[in-house]
Amino acid sequence: MTATEPVAAPAAESDIAADAPQPAPGATPPRTPLIARAAAELVGTAALVAIVVGSGIQATELTQDVALQLLANSTATVFGLGVLIVLLGPVSGAHFNPAVTLAEWWTARRGGAGVTARELAVYVPSQVVGAIAGAILADAMFGEPLVKWSMHDRSAGNLLLGEVVATAGLILLIFGLARTDRLRFAPVAVASYIGAAYWFTSSTSFANPAVTIGRAFTDTFAGIAPASVPGFIGMQLAGVIVGLALVGVIFMRGKTEQGQPAA
Repeated sequence: MTATEPVAAPAAESDIAADAPQPAPGATPPRTPLIARAAAELVGTAALVAIVVGSGIQATELTQDVALQLLANSTATVFGLGVLIVLLGPVSGAHFNPAVTLAEWWTARRGGAGVTARELAVYVPSQVVGAIAGAILADAMFGEPLVKWSMHDRSAGNLLLGEVVATAGLILLIFGLARTDRLRFAPVAVASYIGAAYWFTSSTSFANPAVTIGRAFTDTFAGIAPASVPGFIGMQLAGVIVGLALVGVIFMRGKTEQGQPAA
């Protein structure tokens, strides 16, 4: 979910580097083999889901207080997500989320920096496979059935609205940081936003189609019933559209007197 910080160029190359295209939020670093990026997305998404599911299982074993369970779950997610972004951002951009990857692809189609269609076709399956593997791993660590479909229904309309809000806010944050050249804050900002959204959204902020699919494979605290998955994913995609629209309006690029885009 964060772009790679560029390495300082030698003085003789500074003018060339200044003219080079700048990465979009989560943009893939140059010269990184696609297989390495795919592996980073798979492992990162697997670790993220293992953190979400595993901390949920642990919380329910330690306390029956639902508020404390959610606090433990959200706290573990905040720290885990921040670490994963710092670690894997330089490799793949640390998307771990088809919504972010899709938004980048759309941005690239409209002339901005971002992932190509080929990268999109590799990233998304890697994220989905990683999410499923992460859920199975968490279940294995806590002695739960490796695959047991969740019975946690999340089909209520207010929960679907929560997913639109959560995903739109995530896209606005990531692409807003990119537009204002502050992606260095992404590990803290993105993790903090997800932690907050656990509490201020009715859906506890999945905001991620791959994670949503993975969480259907575990009938534990963090699970979601398979029948609820299509609705959540549909609302997450709607959130991508809303988020990109908000980025376009709020971070609209100005124009100089000659009518050229401002720097």
